[in-house]
Amino acid sequence: MPAERLAARDWYSGAKFGMFIHWGVYSLLGQGEWVMQNRPIAVPDYEWLASTFNPTKFDAHAWVTLAKAAGMKYITITSRHHDGFSMFATRATRYNIVNWTPFQRDPLKELAEECRRQGIKLFFYYSQLDWHHPDYWPRGSTGHRTGRPESGDWSHYLDFLDAQLTELLTNYGAVGGIWFDGMWDKPDADWRLPQTYALIHRLQPAALIVPNHHKAPLPGEDVQTFEQDLPGANTAGFNTQTIGGLPLEMSLTMNDSWGFNLTDHNYKSVRDLIHYLVKAAGQGANLLLNIGPRPDGTVPPEAEERLRALGTWMATYGGSIYGTRAGPIAPRSWGVTTQRGDTVFVHVLDWSDPVLALPVLPGRWKARLWPSGARVLVAQSNAGISLTLPERPEDFDRIVALTH
Repeated sequence: MPAERLAARDWYSGAKFGMFIHWGVYSLLGQGEWVMQNRPIAVPDYEWLASTFNPTKFDAHAWVTLAKAAGMKYITITSRHHDGFSMFATRATRYNIVNWTPFQRDPLKELAEECRRQGIKLFFYYSQLDWHHPDYWPRGSTGHRTGRPESGDWSHYLDFLDAQLTELLTNYGAVGGIWFDGMWDKPDADWRLPQTYALIHRLQPAALIVPNHHKAPLPGEDVQTFEQDLPGANTAGFNTQTIGGLPLEMSLTMNDSWGFNLTDHNYKSVRDLIHYLVKAAGQGANLLLNIGPRPDGTVPPEAEERLRALGTWMATYGGSIYGTRAGPIAPRSWGVTTQRGDTVFVHVLDWSDPVLALPVLPGRWKARLWPSGARVLVAQSNAGISLTLPERPEDFDRIVALTH
């Protein structure tokens, strides 16, 4: 494996926090990104809808600045979702934001340039599933009611897919990688993955392949991602419980929707979001936290408010998250551990008693509250380590740093 790809994986494992952005034509209807499938909407009607998309308030600088304020290190944005509409300039189809809409700008180009200016890595989400393209044939488990002809050329569709990936990896400078979604629609089809993966790594050797196929990792992939779940948990019901040896990520909605949903105000609390971030880090995983911008290009205020609160917390406590790997103590009901170098961070998320018992860790340990440095009483025996915690402050995470 090339050194630049190994270095990219290592960077990714330490980044810990990214922004997911689901944004496209579906935002206009305010019913989430699956609206074409769910209503359902036929191709001609959706094409008309796409022709009205004009996000005049889109501001790449504002989006990247918000991600940075939240303490995020990378952005993953939908270049093309299951509706088949390309949110970038492409020669592979006229059905794209530059040629099809009054907006006539390439938001991904503007985002790529702004990410470079602000030192944020940019990943492109790309849907392998397509409810619009006539050659997505035979159909998988979705997209049966959009009025397409009941025939098509699958190999031609895969050529189209590779042509678009070539553009994304050629016209936007260095990108963090490609985040694939939708293969689960036709899990037994020949997706030509070896050819597509080789194309990506040839065009950009440091670009990571992040597949959301809900399976154990396949050859050529660089990250294992889990949708709406901590690694191996599968509370969502469709994730694999097999954890491979690759860098890990969990993607999470901030409310109950990926794409903009006008009536979904069921936002997770700042406390819950911090706990997801900490628990992910305790399993060595990144948290990819989603926003669904509105059709005019603005971010819902509930999302922005939470992101800024997360950034404030990370500004103080991020040193126990960034650059760490999973700690020596597996996740427990009370919390998790992370580790950087010789320091083990004990994240106490849910514990009200004064003494916390930990399993045996080799060596002699000192303990301090982090980052204040206040001493924590430690008792060690053959049975394990016990920490006498201060009274529970009104904080989301009491962090004790263990050092030799």
